[in-house]
Order: sequence, then structure tokens, then C-alpha cells
Amino acid sequence: MAAVRPAAVAGSFYPADSHALCSLIRGYLDAARETPPAPDPWPKALIVPHAGYVYSGQVAAAAFVRVEAARELVSRVVLIGPSHHVRFAGLAVPSSTAFATPLGSVDVDETARRQILTFSFVDVLDDAHHSEHSLEVQLPFLQEVLGAFAVLPIAVGHASSAQVEQVLEALWGGDETLIVVSSDLSHYFDYDTARRMDAATASAIESLEPEGIGPEGACGRTGVGGLLTAARRHELEARTLALRSSGDTAGGRSEVVGYGAWELTVAKNGSP
Repeated sequence: MAAVRPAAVAGSFYPADSHALCSLIRGYLDAARETPPAPDPWPKALIVPHAGYVYSGQVAAAAFVRVEAARELVSRVVLIGPSHHVRFAGLAVPSSTAFATPLGSVDVDETARRQILTFSFVDVLDDAHHSEHSLEVQLPFLQEVLGAFAVLPIAVGHASSAQVEQVLEALWGGDETLIVVSSDLSHYFDYDTARRMDAATASAIESLEPEGIGPEGACGRTGVGGLLTAARRHELEARTLALRSSGDTAGGRSEVVGYGAWELTVAKNGSP
């Protein structure tokens, strides 16, 4: 892959024009700010959807608006999402030194990349990142709410939640590190069935019980599971910020895709 990985889904999943993209994201964030803010501090981790912005952008904004308060603190984002186009074993990082979006380039954290390449199940695999949208669509939101930061994009192939947890433990860090796990929810069920399934997934996430997420409950189930297991260890609490489907945002209701947004914060009397 080139030193700078070019935007692959600009113009399809989100606007390719920087001004239009900024305007769209700021509109979503403005709408999210209308919800009364939580009394908790900014989150350590987020779970966000990864569809085209017209479908899931307003749901994602409900999570990303929660890290605006950490703009001067967060300098590294660990970004985990499922591989949709390439099948492989384990987890994959890119060789690129930066990822480009219409809003500019985000440097890849080389130190973090070298650190997790010591795991036998982590490899450099550019093919897994070349066209992957689950990671890319999070970057413009992060650029808007955080400003300058480095990112470590990690694509999840045929892997276990335990492997994701090991990587997260290695990269957990402190206030400088934000973890973002990318996942949509149920796929192509009718609206009412999807609502029931997604509500069950939301309950499992809030309870930090990855075993409660069924095989069809989330396409990023492995990444979410690893985060929830790590969250238990670090005494975090999960809170649902938004739960919708394409039937609510920009589509029909015969076959919908579910979207949710969650924040994970340090529990009262817990330790980071």
C-alpha cells in the first residue's frame, strides 16, 4: 500500500468534498448536542456504526460528540473494525504511515503498530485495509471532534474476542488513548424483528456480557466482545446513546440494518 492510504469510500459512504463533509458532520453533532449531556466524564471507549452517513451518521454522532471534551487530551485512537472484503486469520494492520480523508491525513501510530505486531496473530495486511469502510468512515468524525491525533487501524478477520482483548490490554494506555470499535447490528431482518434483536444486543453491551450477542447480532461482534471483556477488567460502565435502524433513518422497513452507539466510561469508584 502507498505511504498514505487514500480514502476509499469518499463520495459513496460520505461526501468527497471537504466543505460538504464538514457541514454534514457538524449538523449531526449539533443535533446530538441537543440531548442533555451525561454527568460522566468523557468515555474511554466508543462503539459506533459504520454504514453510509445518510443511514448511520446521526447515530455515530451521538457517540462522537461525547469525546469533544477530551480534545486536548486524546492523542491516539485505537480503531477496530471487521473486515468486509478480505478473509484472513487474526488481526491486520496496514503498512501505510497515514490514512487520508477529505479533511486531511491522519498519521498511523508506528509505535503502537510495532507493539502489537509482537503478537503471533497480528500481521501487516494491506489488502484488508485497501477498501475497508468500517475503519475509514470513523476518521472524519474523529478529525472533527479531536483535531490532531494518531490512529492505529486494526481490521478483524477470523479471530477471537480474546485476541482483541489482548491487543486492547497492550494499547490501553491512559487519557491519551481512545478506543473506538466499529460495528453495525442486525442485518436485513424486518423492522420489528431487528428492533427486538438490537434491543437484546444493547442489553448485552450495557451488561458487559459479550456472550449475550448472537451471531447475527452485530457484524463487529468479535471486536465488541473483546472490548466488553476488557471493560469488565477495567471496571467500565457501558451506556446506550442511540439505537436505530435504516428503517428509522433512510430506508424501507422490510429489510433493515441496525445501528447503535455506546460509550464506556470508568465506573464510579472504579479504576481506569
